[in-house]
Amino acid sequence: MKIDYLNPKIPPKTGFFDVPVIPGNENTLEGFGKLVSKSEYLSYPIEIVRWPAPGRREVDEGTGDEAGTVSGDFEFYWEGDFFKGKNHAVNSEYVFGWSKAPELASMHSTDIPEQVLLWHANYHPDGGQLFFPPYGESFITALALPGDDVTPKDFKAFRIEGGMGLYIHPNVWHEAIIPLTNSATFYDEQGAVHARVSVDFPKEFGVFLRIPLI
Repeated sequence: MKIDYLNPKIPPKTGFFDVPVIPGNENTLEGFGKLVSKSEYLSYPIEIVRWPAPGRREVDEGTGDEAGTVSGDFEFYWEGDFFKGKNHAVNSEYVFGWSKAPELASMHSTDIPEQVLLWHANYHPDGGQLFFPPYGESFITALALPGDDVTPKDFKAFRIEGGMGLYIHPNVWHEAIIPLTNSATFYDEQGAVHARVSVDFPKEFGVFLRIPLI
């Protein structure tokens, strides 16, 4: 489906589904991804998924997974009550969510965001994705295990601290990296095919994912 990431259509008075924040560590992240240190993020292996065979014949060994990865800066920032992003690796811009109901949100607000309301999540069937904060910012991100029957209750919000980055496995549902500052720029590396499968929470479930930031 075609999605307008800069002007999402949100029904008024959309409800909320609260996602509690838990510490992100090797135990809690099992199945979702891995923590990545400063010494390894530039050479961390990104999983690339072989292109699926359309019929009964198999894809030839050594083919279908040769597109490699792309990398670049991924900016995450607040503009008033709007939480936005720019992914320079794939030349895309997004409105990820808001700190207030969209009908009450203003780009000129000076309020400190106390929560984020996420309207969307996606996964990449072609490969994994790595995020690393070169300046060591702590961050939160919401993840759900693979499966197209995903619902809001399947998501967990992980808080990553200590200057660590996060590698997300292929097919794991995710959305924005949410820095605990007004803005932050992350190193991003992901599969070059950049296939996306999406869920629109207001459209499908009548709610936002609501994640506390304080």
